[in-house]
Amino acid sequence: MAPPVLDAATLRRVLVGFHAGLAAHRQVIDNLNVYPVPDGDTGTNMTLTMQSVVESLDGVDDELEPLCAAVAHGALMGARGNSGVILAQILRGVAGVLRDAEAPDASVVASALAAASDGAYSAVARPVEGTILTVIREASESAAAAAAAGGDLTEMFDAARDRGGDALERTPEMLAVLADAGVVDAGGAGLLLLFDACLAELDGRPMPEAPEPSDPPAVAGASEPSDEPSIADLRYEVMFLLDAPDSAVVGFKAAWQDIGDSIVVVGGDGIWNCHIHTDDIGAAIEAGIAAGRPHRIQITDLLDQAAEHSESFAPLGSDDAASPDGPAAITEADRCSVVAVGAGAGVVEVLQSMGAHRVVAGGQSMNPSTAELLAAVDSLPTGGVVVLPNNKNIIAVAEQVGGQTERTVGVVPTRSVVEGIAGLLAFSPEATADQNREAMAAAATSVTAGEVTRAVRDAASAVGPVAEGDWLGIGPEGIAAVESDTAAAATALLDAIIDGDHELLTVLTGADAAACTTEAIVAHMAEHHPEVEVEVSDGGQPLYPYYFGLE
Repeated sequence: MAPPVLDAATLRRVLVGFHAGLAAHRQVIDNLNVYPVPDGDTGTNMTLTMQSVVESLDGVDDELEPLCAAVAHGALMGARGNSGVILAQILRGVAGVLRDAEAPDASVVASALAAASDGAYSAVARPVEGTILTVIREASESAAAAAAAGGDLTEMFDAARDRGGDALERTPEMLAVLADAGVVDAGGAGLLLLFDACLAELDGRPMPEAPEPSDPPAVAGASEPSDEPSIADLRYEVMFLLDAPDSAVVGFKAAWQDIGDSIVVVGGDGIWNCHIHTDDIGAAIEAGIAAGRPHRIQITDLLDQAAEHSESFAPLGSDDAASPDGPAAITEADRCSVVAVGAGAGVVEVLQSMGAHRVVAGGQSMNPSTAELLAAVDSLPTGGVVVLPNNKNIIAVAEQVGGQTERTVGVVPTRSVVEGIAGLLAFSPEATADQNREAMAAAATSVTAGEVTRAVRDAASAVGPVAEGDWLGIGPEGIAAVESDTAAAATALLDAIIDGDHELLTVLTGADAAACTTEAIVAHMAEHHPEVEVEVSDGGQPLYPYYFGLE
């Protein structure tokens, strides 16, 4: 009997089985890795990454070269989160070796796993042991030894699975934050399911059943004080695809190393999938702009992500679950989340602090696509999602998302960030998407929005002619002020839209707002509208020095 080989048809079934295994274990893996361990949605990110891979196989013949090419492309384009990007690099390493093999036996597959390990390590700016990297490295080393000793594919995968499992159990010994939280590495746990899927296809073994999800580990304090910076201290996860020449990526990675950690950059031939944890969202994106064209930008607040796990998405069996004398249990399928659109580090922070679970980068001149909004919606574990487009040009795009996902999506037609912020005040995670949409829309319409920007061409307006370079104050009815300087446009706009019912003015300052101009606006309000309280926050938004919200 000929020894087994990993032909194209078998590889396809392995990938489908691996995706199914991740989907079944998603919640368990998610619960392994929450704050202070970054990337708390590891199971979700790996599942979505594999979903992209499996979808890329549709219509592809069962031949190794086209199948492996589809795997590599699907993994690169669909990678989510730190763990998903590393998984993508592992799959790309395997595909790169298998695509040229006629009949991949144990020796060839062991070489593919070695390439996967090398590729994963090379993609990470500062490799950390005690992670998925350790698991793939030790598994690949054991696979190589088994193949060299004459073992067949089943024996080779047995050896890889056993050594990988042993490495996983030792991850808390290598990484203090795992030991503090009392968990093993989540990415490594997910990776072992790949070897399980291989053995299921080659040897007929059942995939391991997912245990009942346990409570996420409690936030752990450091057992010993340390002066060393930790990636757990970095607040934001920034991800995007980058169209850039390969020669520009070395400088791009160097720029990122100055501003963050957990850096993974994978790809080649002009397209790269990039991931970083940082406190400086703007600098992370600006580095991408300097190298090429970033797109499909996703920003996640890791602190809010932890709160989602420990509070908003408490699993059954927690104190919030049903009891004979208490309310009915609420599952993730019953809950609702929020996706908001915004640009500027301050705007992102405000939206997330108000309860937005995902923020998609976008606004004037940078409208996100339906695919980008859909990716954010599908990254959330809840059955309902409310989308806040926060720009009139994004509303129609947002309304296409519901038809592309199994989740129930409600779109609140917010035309500005300040309307979105007001809408978030009415959000309830226990309400349905439709209930939230109605309540949040009512709250959003209670705000009078205004903004200041500069004219890019000559035009006519209801308040007079507009020349290129003029400063415009734009209110709910359109252009309300045309002035030669920013402060004059802002104060004229406010005088036009403030009425006797307004009590609070929220000012979001943009990237180009000058401190002296902001001071002039605040002074104008104190003199001419003393009954209106003024709150100023740094929004950091481009192109618009000021967003105003009157309540």
